[in-house]
Amino acid sequence: MEFLRPNDWAHALELKAQHPDAVPIQGGTDVMVELNFDRHRPGYVLDLNPCREVFGVDRTDGQLRIGSGVPYVKIINRYGRELPGLAQASRTVGSPQIRNRGTVGGNLGGASPAGDAHPALLAANAVVEAESAARGTRMIPIDDFYVWVKKNALEPDELIRAVWLKPATGPQYFAKVGTRNAMVIAVCSFAIALHTDTRTVGTGIGSAGPTPLRAVAAQDFLAANLPWDNPIPLSEELAREFGALVSQAAKPIDDVRGTADYRKHALSVMARRALGWAWTDYTAERRAA
Repeated sequence: MEFLRPNDWAHALELKAQHPDAVPIQGGTDVMVELNFDRHRPGYVLDLNPCREVFGVDRTDGQLRIGSGVPYVKIINRYGRELPGLAQASRTVGSPQIRNRGTVGGNLGGASPAGDAHPALLAANAVVEAESAARGTRMIPIDDFYVWVKKNALEPDELIRAVWLKPATGPQYFAKVGTRNAMVIAVCSFAIALHTDTRTVGTGIGSAGPTPLRAVAAQDFLAANLPWDNPIPLSEELAREFGALVSQAAKPIDDVRGTADYRKHALSVMARRALGWAWTDYTAERRAA
């Protein structure tokens, strides 16, 4: 196994083109686990830490462009108001040490269905910026990014440059069920975003299918039935129907962390609760306006 260390981002793209099987590494919180347990032994490892171009957050056209090297802790500490769903998900990642090194870019690159960032990115309608030396930049909507278990839509010579997100226009929440309260892989997870500017709803389901999933029918049902102009408590019937539709969108399996039936039940409960939290925030904001 050879270790490739580029001088900058352009050099990293050149090395990736020369060695398409090279595995990028930044924080190493996922890659090193694979290496330590001998689950994957690549021929080349491409170190992206010298590429300072991907460690910043820019504001462009009303959106936040989060570099693939930005660690979770920076999102938590600086962007909790603008990206509340992603910040909440980031707080559930591993330990403080892992949150200081791990990145959303790495979570996307690994494309694990259990990755904590994925549901929040789906709910927020993120766009992934990929780049290659030969073809330049390509923008990939988050719904098109996940292909299969730990497989993403990147071409062999591409690297993730950044993730684009619009600042939240309404409440966002993330919920996760695990076998304990910290440093745990999700049994299942769920995110919701109320996009009040367009009166639409975003959802994301984690660890309950071969890829992170979006509950499309649940989103459409909720967007059509929320009393956007009348900040009143939601009916139990509406919340339960939303939870049932989220559960139906999942494609879980039985594994060592939980059964398929449990995951479906937990997602229904989490969806109802997350909706309740989000709607409480929305109604409070409307009354205060």
